[in-house]
Amino acid sequence: MNIRFLFAALVCALALGSCGGNARTELFNGKDLAGWVCVVDSLGDVPAGEVFTVRDGNIRIAGQPFGYMRTARQYGDYRLHAEWRWIGEATNSGIFQRVQAGDRLWPEAVECQLQAGRAGDLLGLGGAKIAGAESNGRVFIKPRSGGECERPAGEWNCAEIVCVGDHIAVCVNGVLQNECTGSVRSGYIALQSEGGPVEFRNIWLTRLRRGI
Repeated sequence: MNIRFLFAALVCALALGSCGGNARTELFNGKDLAGWVCVVDSLGDVPAGEVFTVRDGNIRIAGQPFGYMRTARQYGDYRLHAEWRWIGEATNSGIFQRVQAGDRLWPEAVECQLQAGRAGDLLGLGGAKIAGAESNGRVFIKPRSGGECERPAGEWNCAEIVCVGDHIAVCVNGVLQNECTGSVRSGYIALQSEGGPVEFRNIWLTRLRRGI
C-alpha cells in the first residue's frame, strides 16, 4: 500500500478518535489568548486586541480587518483538532498549517479553507506550493473531494488536520475532504480573520511519530 493511502487511513482513524494514547497539547485555555501571537493589516487602524478576543470561553474573531492569530511556537508532526461556528451569516475564515516566520499579512502557509461551502479546500498561501493544486493567479488551490458536510451557521463544525512530514490531510465533521504534499515540514498554526465573525473552541493537538 503506498504512502498516500496509508496516510488517508491514518487520518480516518484519528478522526474517529484513535489517538494512539499520546497526550494532548491544549492550544487554547478557554480564558485568554496566552500562547498566541496576533497579526493584523499594518495599514489599518484597528488594533489586534479588538479583532481577536475571548467571549464566553470561545475565541471570537471579528473577520475584519484581515489577519490571523498564530501559535507562539512551531510544530512538526501532529493531529490538530479545532471546532468553529459562524456568528450570524456564514462567511470566510481558515486554519493555517506550516506557517513560516515573518508575520506577513499573507504568510507562507497551507490553509485549510473554512469558507462557507468550501470547507476542506487546501490553499497554498504566500508562495507555498502544494501538489495537485492549480493557481488562480493569487494562490494555489486544491479543491475538496469529500462533498458537502458543513453544518448551518450557528452550529459547531469540527476540523481534524493531520500533518506528517510533507503530508497534510483534512477531515471536516468526520469526512475526509482533502490531502496534499508540500515542501515544508514544520511551522506555526494559525486561525484567520477574513470575512465575518467566527468563533473557535476546543483547539488542541496530539503529537505524532513520523514514519507511517
